Amino acid sequence: TRVLGQAVSVIICLQEKAKLLRSQPARVVEPRGLLYVQQREFAVTTPKDGSVSILGSDDATTCHIVVLRHTGSGATCLTHCDGSDTDAEVSLIMSSVKALSTATGYGRLEVHLVGGFNDDRQLSQKLTNQLLRAFDLQSDDVHLVTFCVTELNDREEEDIHFPIVYGIAVNVKTGEIFPATFPVKGPDEDLRSARVLTGATLTNIYDAEMEQLHIGPYFWRPFPHVDFWLEQDDEQILQNLSTSPLAEPPHFVSHIRSTLTFLKAHPFPSRSLFPDRKPRIYKKNADGLWEQVCSDK
Repeated sequence: TRVLGQAVSVIICLQEKAKLLRSQPARVVEPRGLLYVQQREFAVTTPKDGSVSILGSDDATTCHIVVLRHTGSGATCLTHCDGSDTDAEVSLIMSSVKALSTATGYGRLEVHLVGGFNDDRQLSQKLTNQLLRAFDLQSDDVHLVTFCVTELNDREEEDIHFPIVYGIAVNVKTGEIFPATFPVKGPDEDLRSARVLTGATLTNIYDAEMEQLHIGPYFWRPFPHVDFWLEQDDEQILQNLSTSPLAEPPHFVSHIRSTLTFLKAHPFPSRSLFPDRKPRIYKKNADGLWEQVCSDK
């Protein structure tokens, strides 16, 4: 009975935290000090970082945004998962946070899951279950602190379901998590989106020690039927290239068109984008904005 009572108490606490998160208006996060994480990317850093103070991601419909934080070291990882290989992705982010927490003899691992809704294909529920299982199978104890996913992040309007929270940010210094939108999602937004559209796996984009953003090198084959897709009207793109056509944000189609145009312009990135097989490296400048630096330095 005692264990059951504790379980009920935990569930009620998680529901209340989800309610509190849902009730907050999304804050607009400007580029200064921000590291924006796209789908199938992750980034990890610590409060000692002098360049990045906010990690964030948005445009999650059936996707989930995951924040893993070590309370002792403050090492914080944010990733945007879509269910492509959840077990491997959780292992990656676990090892990345632990690698920055080895010198800390206290604290615990806490995870925050946000995103998804009651979609018709139940993709959100499937991803929620995958993430819970993957974290449960870890050899380290991981404490679920925020659980605002699927039915706990769902609203209904005229019999159509939508997510309530599409994006979140985490303050690396304090650990605060809040709903957020991001006017600037770069650098290299189209390049990074193209990588996702061609089926890439989860990758780490940030070197916390050097305080550098590393994009690529990425390689793909020419996108099949790219001209066909660019000729389609907005409704066709929405219906065929989204997991949840009715719930996408307004800019979804223009974003996909921009990415397809980029893929058409760069069918062989090894020639046009990464001829030297080196990443595009960015550092924050004095204004807190990303600025490309020579990869040889």
